[in-house]
Amino acid sequence: MEIVLFTIVAVALYFAADWALRTLERVHGAPLPYRNVIYFVIILVLTLASFEFLQRLGP
Repeated sequence: MEIVLFTIVAVALYFAADWALRTLERVHGAPLPYRNVIYFVIILVLTLASFEFLQRLGP
């Protein structure tokens, strides 16, 4: 069951990180340099935070 939960969270994080990156680019007014690195940092932070939260909820 954990695998299903982590997969659902991973898909949600993918879309959340994409939304955050597009929002940052919209505020910046142009595509950001090193876009892939910025995306990686966003998704890494969200993943670590959400998995830590999920582990605290579980037994």
